[in-house]
Amino acid sequence: MTLNRAWVLRWTELATEAAHAHREELTALDRAIGDADHGENLDRGFSAVSEALAQDAPDDPAQVFRTIAMTLMSKVGGASGPLLGTAYLRMSSAASTDMGPGDIAAMIEAANAGLQARGRATEGEKTMIDAWAPAARAAQEAFESGADCIGVLTAAAQAATEGAQATLDMVATKGRASYLGERSAGHLDPGAVSSSYILDAARKAAN
Repeated sequence: MTLNRAWVLRWTELATEAAHAHREELTALDRAIGDADHGENLDRGFSAVSEALAQDAPDDPAQVFRTIAMTLMSKVGGASGPLLGTAYLRMSSAASTDMGPGDIAAMIEAANAGLQARGRATEGEKTMIDAWAPAARAAQEAFESGADCIGVLTAAAQAATEGAQATLDMVATKGRASYLGERSAGHLDPGAVSSSYILDAARKAAN
């Protein structure tokens, strides 16, 4: 089993639906430790992505990812736009016409590496990396264990969800939330939570 352009497009549709469905939740999370705009920004960004792809969806999966990246960078405010845009841009470099389990794991790791480089952050600092880093590890482990594409994506999505939940007790040391210091503990990181939704959309699209 391999995944192709149709999967990328379906992933995008489901990510757009998730961004809209969880808009208020993400805004509430961001209100507690940020600028209270993450849900709105993400919803607007993915809506713009859907519009862009409806007008002109490239034939090549890598170019689809690149279109998503450029749109998110231009439409999503705050730090999330450049960060998510970088993640998708790195995925475009790892994507191919037909992607097997190893390719999927490599794409998720590429996104994670891009996020860490762009955000100058590491796991444990209460950012979206706390979803992407465990997702990348889980995806690679699943691939090495012989999982198919759905298995790799399922492992990544589960790890991202667990990683996002783990931010609850973390003290933020990066981004806007870091201004709160110890008071940032007890709140989920909105970027990690939204990233878990995005990765779960990838799993659902494969299914």
